[in-house]
Amino acid sequence: MEILQVLLSSNAQWVLFSTLLLGIASGVLGSFALLKKQSLLSDAVAHAALPGICLAFLIVGEKQMLWLIVGALCTGLLATYLIQFITSTTKLKKDTAICLVLSSFFGLGIVLLTMVTRQPSGNKSGLDQFIFGKAAAMTLSDVMTMGIMALTLIVVTTLLFKEWKITTFDPGFSKGIGLPVKSLEFIFSSFLVLTVVVGIQAVGVILMAAMLMIPSMTARYWTDSLGKMVVISGGVGAVSATSGTVLSTLGPSMPTGPLIVLTATSLFIVSFFFAPKKGIVMKKIALRQKQRVYQSSVVNKRKEAIHHDV
Repeated sequence: MEILQVLLSSNAQWVLFSTLLLGIASGVLGSFALLKKQSLLSDAVAHAALPGICLAFLIVGEKQMLWLIVGALCTGLLATYLIQFITSTTKLKKDTAICLVLSSFFGLGIVLLTMVTRQPSGNKSGLDQFIFGKAAAMTLSDVMTMGIMALTLIVVTTLLFKEWKITTFDPGFSKGIGLPVKSLEFIFSSFLVLTVVVGIQAVGVILMAAMLMIPSMTARYWTDSLGKMVVISGGVGAVSATSGTVLSTLGPSMPTGPLIVLTATSLFIVSFFFAPKKGIVMKKIALRQKQRVYQSSVVNKRKEAIHHDV
């Protein structure tokens, strides 16, 4: 009954609605990130957002969601373009550059977070909840900010779906028909960073990359069509986000991020084994059926040959 009363409260419903939008946005953007092979980049951006959050708090002096997002967005974008700069000007590969930037920014974030918690008002700031995420700790203004930004991400992705689809699969053809490929890539990278930043308080710095990737990986098992993949991925993200948020209300200290990721992982495991065409179990069943058909056809041919000889 207590859980039902919590879920029926207006604040809890707003939290559920905002995490629903976040799940959809993460699934949709994650589909393009997966196909563009930028999975590790989203992880680096998530870790790089922590020092921006702490710096914004140190500058403003209080926990204001909008300013924290601005700070996280600045360091997230800085990390993204720093990775691109390292790979384009040195002989280091992209995964090496990501590892370097991720560890450096996250280490700086932990140092700044320690400085924040040592301040008189730092212990009550709740910035430590950005590590694993806790949607229940969000205020109504935080929820409204996250919901509006997540909805904006969904709308813009819908409007730019055709252009991003072409640039993802054939950048050369995109340039040939006059599409601004560099501008589209800049917009996508910026929105990927914004998606990570928006979801950090609900999911956490460490697990936000999983929120982006697992729904798209799950959807990949169900279809080869990008349009269907985006829809399925958004649905998986929505179910995972809302289920994890509801489960986090079962205990006073239950983190939202791990529960959201565990829900998404369970859906991925089901897809991994039981997806109609690509699931392991379904593949084996289909293979056995083909073997039976082949064996029966061989037996029939032998019977026909024997009958013909007689």
